[in-house]
Amino acid sequence: MEKAVRAYAEVLRLVRRLPKESRGYYAKYARENFVNYREVDPADSTTLDDLFQRTYNHSLWVLSKYSVDKSAADKLKGICCCT
Repeated sequence: MEKAVRAYAEVLRLVRRLPKESRGYYAKYARENFVNYREVDPADSTTLDDLFQRTYNHSLWVLSKYSVDKSAADKLKGICCCT
């Protein structure tokens, strides 16, 4: 659970790097996605690892879409991609 909260907080920090007019949409999108998966069994490490990897990959895609340097997501990578 702690890892999910850290990932969510980092995603919201990344949203602040987006253009002002798109921030609300992506902040809401991120919240909805984290809420949708809150019932995932914490003992199911494979599912959790997949969700964290998707979190990172989707964040990279959004950053790329708005021409934000991918290195902005380095901290998120450390949270999501390393056990």
